[in-house]
Amino acid sequence: MAASRNGFEAVEAEGSAGCRGSSGMEVVLPLDPAVPAPLCPHGPTLLFVKVTQGKEETRRFYACSACRDRKDCNFFQWEDEKLSGARLAAREAHNRRCQPPLSRTQCVERYLKFIELPLTQRKFCQTCQQLLLPDDWGQHSEHQVLGNVSITQLRRPSQLLYPLENKKTNAQYLFADRSCQFLVDLLSALGFRRVLCVGTPRLHELIKLTASGDKKSNIKSLLLDIDFRYSQFYMEDSFCHYNMFNHHFFDGKTALEVCRAFLQEDKGEGIIMVTDPPFGGLVEPLAITFKKLIAMWKEGQSQDDSHKELPIFWIFPYFFESRICQFFPSFQMLDYQAIPFFLDYRLFLPFKVDYDNHALYKHGKTGRKQSPVRIFTNIPPNKIILPTEEGYRFCSPCQRYVSLENQHCEHCNSCTSKDGRKWNHCFLCKKCVKPSWIHCSICNHCAVPDHSCEGPKHGCFICGELDHKRSTCPNIATSKRANKAVRKQKQRKSNKMKMETTKGQSMNHTSATRRKKRRERAHQYLGS
Repeated sequence: MAASRNGFEAVEAEGSAGCRGSSGMEVVLPLDPAVPAPLCPHGPTLLFVKVTQGKEETRRFYACSACRDRKDCNFFQWEDEKLSGARLAAREAHNRRCQPPLSRTQCVERYLKFIELPLTQRKFCQTCQQLLLPDDWGQHSEHQVLGNVSITQLRRPSQLLYPLENKKTNAQYLFADRSCQFLVDLLSALGFRRVLCVGTPRLHELIKLTASGDKKSNIKSLLLDIDFRYSQFYMEDSFCHYNMFNHHFFDGKTALEVCRAFLQEDKGEGIIMVTDPPFGGLVEPLAITFKKLIAMWKEGQSQDDSHKELPIFWIFPYFFESRICQFFPSFQMLDYQAIPFFLDYRLFLPFKVDYDNHALYKHGKTGRKQSPVRIFTNIPPNKIILPTEEGYRFCSPCQRYVSLENQHCEHCNSCTSKDGRKWNHCFLCKKCVKPSWIHCSICNHCAVPDHSCEGPKHGCFICGELDHKRSTCPNIATSKRANKAVRKQKQRKSNKMKMETTKGQSMNHTSATRRKKRRERAHQYLGS
């Protein structure tokens, strides 16, 4: 993401557009289990459809689940496309070439050899992002190599590895230590003993550091992440190479069983899942994946505990709230946000979710005044204590901690602000809105002052309701049947026109042949 305000606004616009169900690409869920999706280097692909003003195009296609930019993964296949044996073989060969150069077992064996080396022989190639054994030195002699790699550095791999900063695929805007430490302290205070870290590598390493430090913690952690480079630093029971957009374990059943055992340990008690997906990622496939992890956790539960939920912290921008709550109605958004930095940041450090390598979300004078990052959770908010010394207060009517700027609205009976500013109540809309919005008499709702009244309709394109998007509309089945009937009618009309055209062309060809023969006979007659 670009280090500018425009970069943040692009993500917010993307999230807001998805909430409205406007034109764009949508993933088709759920997929038919009887029809396996084709594979790309990132595992099973997803089925997409192009939507224009709420209307689906007739032809759907498969594309990569993890990469929304064709530059990162150019897989494309029409749903009804039939591939030859040669093309399938070429695709399989390409997928194999794109896999990590070393297997999971080889990575573990190399790591065990590496830590036995004396400090002077422990080297890390920053060019190749690889731990080097003495036999590898010759191949990396012209590369940028870091020497004297300590055990402390090995325990902080996120500081050795270059972040992968594609917001739609990896989005490794890594948590700052202060944010990680807050989360670790919070998880410990809530009594959790195990943390499933889905795409949160720095939180995982801090948990492991805490467990091996002077003040030893009893919290264990398992990291699931698409960045295979972490395979070099963790044993099999600490890391699984994983794609959270399609629930794909790259190392197969072995890694799947590691995750299952971790979730079901102690009959599933004392565990929480913490996930920080890429901000450009689609909510729908993420929700499907998380439900599969929840189902895996529930396999170890007794029938008496079937009503229980797996505790989850889902870290995502606040403008995805409605879409997340569509899939997880029990989720609520916590009120983490940055207080404006008009004070010296060295004297007053308000808590927010910080990212060390992100110019917009990092803490300090160069960071944004309001962080868009929030934590969505199914844990009751009154159990999550935010520090009052960092700008939070407890709202008795709401029974949760909120920022000082988030004032309780007597009309809405709620602390309504979502972005860290004080929102204003609109009596015409009967709700609180952003302070920069005004009520538009033409649109009959509040919007930004320079909005277009001729813009696309908000909400669902099928039924017109504002609380959901087209893909989750309860009337979508009826709409699809109607659209299918219209498509069939159009197809029949098209086929009829083609037949008439073909028939006309055939008749024209016959007439032309007859005229040609008449001319030939006339020439023969005149010539004779």
